[in-house]
Amino acid sequence: MKKYLFQFLFVLVFLVLIFPIATRAQTDLPSIESSSSSLLNGNAPELPDTYYRAKVVKILEDGQEAVDGQMQEHQKLQLEIINGDKKGEQITIDHGGSFAITVYQKVVEGETVILAHPPRTPGAIRDVYYIVDKYRLPSLGYLTLVFFGLAIYFGGRRGFTAILGLTFSVLIIFYFVIPHILSGGDPLKICLLGSVAIVLVSLYLSHGFNKRTSIALLSSILSLALAVGVDLLFVHFAKLSGAGTEEAFYLQFDNFAVNLRGVLLGGIILGVLGVLDDVTTGQAAAVEEIHLANPGRGFLDLYKRGLSVGREHITSLVNTLVLAYVGASFPLLLLYNSQKLQPFWIILNSNFMAEEIVRTLVGSAVLVVAVPLTTFLAATFYSNKK
Repeated sequence: MKKYLFQFLFVLVFLVLIFPIATRAQTDLPSIESSSSSLLNGNAPELPDTYYRAKVVKILEDGQEAVDGQMQEHQKLQLEIINGDKKGEQITIDHGGSFAITVYQKVVEGETVILAHPPRTPGAIRDVYYIVDKYRLPSLGYLTLVFFGLAIYFGGRRGFTAILGLTFSVLIIFYFVIPHILSGGDPLKICLLGSVAIVLVSLYLSHGFNKRTSIALLSSILSLALAVGVDLLFVHFAKLSGAGTEEAFYLQFDNFAVNLRGVLLGGIILGVLGVLDDVTTGQAAAVEEIHLANPGRGFLDLYKRGLSVGREHITSLVNTLVLAYVGASFPLLLLYNSQKLQPFWIILNSNFMAEEIVRTLVGSAVLVVAVPLTTFLAATFYSNKK
């Protein structure tokens, strides 16, 4: 462990340096409640809804009713609020009807739901409640525990440290990257800084302080630098604005002054990082195992054999990226193709589709280059070991 004390201290110093930035970003972050109503009422403040958990005590009516000439799913429910200042209060509400719901959104007796309670308007006779969603946090918690259990059971100590690395990555994104962007920081720079922090900690946590991980780390950082250049180049030539999604469209009307194009650039960097770990560690491990099988191999032999493994890796990863982005955008792809209101080339030219294509191309290009880069670094190190 003493041999890798320098790497450990380097990671520690880096985290100490970015901690004040993260803290300042949290302090400077504007209030979401004070700005969320600007889309509807300009700058006029509006009281937020109050949310409760409620249990379905009884289903009074269940069927369909005609709304504007169309049959819509409808339920009349008796609910009991189980938290907050109205805990124990029973209410009766309509679920569906004029607010269209699907069969899957209907509830059953004993189920827990989330209620929204808007502020009472002047002259209103009674309070208004409506179901926002089903309460699924406990289920998500159980599923997460199952995943953690599988990772630790089959991965052992490495599985446990990988979970720690994942936890750190989530903390960096939610407590450093997002707050600092919302407080006015450059999204690309913040995402790049957050990515470096993630790769520094998660790689060593997941794979340990060893030479193989250090080679993968160096390759990952060089690949991230390359990703920034490719990212800027592709987004520029594709003439992308970053407003290709509905969420990005609404962000520009809020009080956060977010650079949408920067958000697109930074998001692509984070997306590349998700697969870069796999590429660099896999290639470094492959070259090391080839070296251990025959320590007398020279640089050229190690490089060629490592690259032979890497080519198979490239093929599978490019396919993985494309399918991952298609899966994430699948409902919208179905919507585009079902309406048939525009020719296919118009759909392909749209901002949203162009953004997804560029995400895939940037990620694939960086991963393709990361394979020979990691192989070169690993072959250089292991061929000169003696």
